[in-house]
Amino acid sequence: MFNSVNNPFGQRIESAISTGQEKQHQRQDQQKDEEKKYLENDEKDEVRIGGLPVLTEEEVLAMTQTYIAKLKSENEGNEKVCKNLDKFLAKFDVKKFMKQNPNMTSPDFHMVMFNETSGLLR
Repeated sequence: MFNSVNNPFGQRIESAISTGQEKQHQRQDQQKDEEKKYLENDEKDEVRIGGLPVLTEEEVLAMTQTYIAKLKSENEGNEKVCKNLDKFLAKFDVKKFMKQNPNMTSPDFHMVMFNETSGLLR
């Protein structure tokens, strides 16, 4: 576009629009690099609810006995329900229960026991 008369030193002449676009592209590239570095350094998210400890067999057995006793006291007038709860407690196998529900915490235990015993209360 420019000839040697308009550009006597032979230097490359850029319009103001092209330099503005280059600066904008450089800023965008720099921003992408910063985001990439941030994402690479970001650790994986881990969800831990209160950091509760995993229950042992003894704890599960004690909690089961307490849970069944509580259900029996709530259903004192209903002999059928009490008999069903006694049968459940007599057949309860801690090792099998722990194998089916590994790494169980206290809230997990209560949720599983509710599901296991809800049919017995009818």
